[in-house]
Amino acid sequence: MAKVTIKPYEGPSGGWGSAQSVLRYVGKEGLARVTAALPHQNKTGGFMCVSCAWPKPADSHPAEFCENGAKATAWELTANKIGPDFFAAHTVTELLGWPDHDLEEVGRLTQPMRYDRAQDKYVPVGWPDAFVEIGRELRAIDPHAAVFYASGRASLETSYMYQLFARLYGSNNLPDSSNMCHESTSVALPKSIGVPVGTVSLEDFEDTECLLFFGQNVGTNSPRMLHPLREVSKRGVPIVTFNPLRERGLERFTDPQSPTEMVLGQETRISSHYFQVESGGDLAAIMGICKALVVLDDEATAKGEPAVLDHEFIREHTHGFEAFLDSLRGTSWKEIEHHSGLKRGDLEETAGIYVRSKATIALYGMGLTQHRKGVETVQMLVNLLLLKGNIGRPGAGILPVRGHSNVQGQRTVGISEKPKLVPLDRLKELYKFEPPRWEGMSTVDACKGIVDGSVRAFIGLGGNFLRAAPDRDRMEEGWKRMRLNVQISTKLNRSHLVASEISYILPCLGRTEIDEEATGPQVVTVEDSTARIHGSRAVAKPISEHLRSEPRIVAEMAKATLESSGHVDWDAWVGDYSKIRDAIEATYPDQFKDFNDRLWTPGGFPRPLAARERKWNTDTGKANFVVPDTMSSHGLDLTPDMLRLITLRSNDQFNTTIYGYHDRFRGIDGTRMVLFINPDDMERFGLAQDELVTLVGASDDQVHREINGLQVVPYDIPRGCVGSYYPECNVLIPIAHHAEESKVPAAKSVPVTLRKEDGRKAPAAH
Repeated sequence: MAKVTIKPYEGPSGGWGSAQSVLRYVGKEGLARVTAALPHQNKTGGFMCVSCAWPKPADSHPAEFCENGAKATAWELTANKIGPDFFAAHTVTELLGWPDHDLEEVGRLTQPMRYDRAQDKYVPVGWPDAFVEIGRELRAIDPHAAVFYASGRASLETSYMYQLFARLYGSNNLPDSSNMCHESTSVALPKSIGVPVGTVSLEDFEDTECLLFFGQNVGTNSPRMLHPLREVSKRGVPIVTFNPLRERGLERFTDPQSPTEMVLGQETRISSHYFQVESGGDLAAIMGICKALVVLDDEATAKGEPAVLDHEFIREHTHGFEAFLDSLRGTSWKEIEHHSGLKRGDLEETAGIYVRSKATIALYGMGLTQHRKGVETVQMLVNLLLLKGNIGRPGAGILPVRGHSNVQGQRTVGISEKPKLVPLDRLKELYKFEPPRWEGMSTVDACKGIVDGSVRAFIGLGGNFLRAAPDRDRMEEGWKRMRLNVQISTKLNRSHLVASEISYILPCLGRTEIDEEATGPQVVTVEDSTARIHGSRAVAKPISEHLRSEPRIVAEMAKATLESSGHVDWDAWVGDYSKIRDAIEATYPDQFKDFNDRLWTPGGFPRPLAARERKWNTDTGKANFVVPDTMSSHGLDLTPDMLRLITLRSNDQFNTTIYGYHDRFRGIDGTRMVLFINPDDMERFGLAQDELVTLVGASDDQVHREINGLQVVPYDIPRGCVGSYYPECNVLIPIAHHAEESKVPAAKSVPVTLRKEDGRKAPAAH
């Protein structure tokens, strides 16, 4: 067991801590192989990071990667590998007892494997035999009962092939990792402004006069964003942050690429104002800012001064303003303060800052989307921008900060359970088949189907679904009852080890590894958070000759499953990925015009977005103000003994991948089993520092959920809220606890209670 130390971290984000972390991890994984690749990361003509989706600038830094991006590349290019010998030495039951970190740390998967129940081990299988059995099993299963899940890693080319395979098979069950995080965005924005993605480009940071930041931990989840934030701050632009925890990346930053800052220990202030809103209090906080703006506008009108609101924009470009105005006037400050956890003065101060800005960007992450009222909260943020005309203006707009590198792009090329979002008539015309028109399963729907037994097959294109999903214990029991479980993966994880009746591991090339096909080395493409498309060229030799590319695996499964390939030449596509891009362009001609010719546009080429041009593809033909039906984002009815759990990611992880046990910014080293809690709540519940407690789910569905052995850590977090790590705490999230319109698991406001563990204390070293 690692030594546990818990000590407040006093340094900035970035700086020597970041540099040391990169060197430590890169050195562990294989210095020569990784350092040869890193100079090409996120560069035009190089490979796009497999970590977050932050934009890749046209004028790149010498090292256009962050701490977690370097870890992601090192994780993929590790020299460690596991093959049949490893699986022969370990039963699946044994491996199920290993921590997530240790499973992936063993190394890269190198050969296809099939679970042998008699031995309780994975055994090697040939690629042709694997495809034959997978195809036979899929043909025997009702397409309504088969799920085709995609993580955010797969390229646009693979994603297009995957959705086409699923629909030719007869299924619209195409959930992806967007369902876990930003589906609230994809539901909210089309109703408000007519596009499902953000409107901000990287260039807008050069012109902005104010940044409003909500529920996103930049230092851990998208550290490369710290560079434009640093430049914005140095221009004197206010950055107003609303977040329950004080995250170091949102406070101050030392640029590791600046010798002067590193040597002299200089720091850049990031947030000019920092308000610790309660978990689920963002909707009320934004409502309060809007209300304060209206008051200022009323006062200006009464004095004969220039208006505060952009009334011309509101008249010409919006719908529903009067109803929203009535809602603002009818909402009391007492109600706003109660639900936000903030003082009226905080919100009036923010309104005053916002008024002085001629161009404002609003950024947000899962702190807004992963609540029961996540959709309404995003729409409220749009309302705030519309009041001042901050959509379709240079330096302004809304920016959802996406997580995984191509999660937004997958949706663009058809990975969606919602048939209305996919050009099915165009697919019908191109490939001469009748696509299914029924509504498919979202992630939450798939989880329900796995638990109740109606899902019989699960194909996983990357990711670690079983760890990322809510209600882990119930999910694992249902997972075992499925007929078929196929995981296209680079490393071992728990989704392989909770075996179904038939389970396959199909090891694939990573994005950094050269993909040699019939016409030579292939390139792929991804879409970033600002709807720009980038080419990605791999640089490293594959770790095993037995690996197959994701497009080839999808194609071979399709050929083995479908009675006829019809009008799809799978082999030609696999031999030359430019043909897949031609097919994408033929399907989405307005989005991908001259696709192959624009692959290497510095900074990526932009998809056209109507809202950027103030063209509103909504039901009213205008941008819509949306009136919320509540002031609470979390939508919970809490008793005095309940707390709201916020699930968190550490500085040493990306999504379900755990790189290590060092959460530097929060001062945790050697463990992930901690509970961050306000000192006042510690006193209220009679808790001592380092005491071990159990968190118990407080859902009213009569299902018992708990996680024990959490070490109490006093922390600067709002009263009534606690924090602990994802995915460990997913066991506490009921499948039914999700955003009401988007079905995103409400992982930022989970109702829980505390139970002491007989006064036991953790052996901490402080």
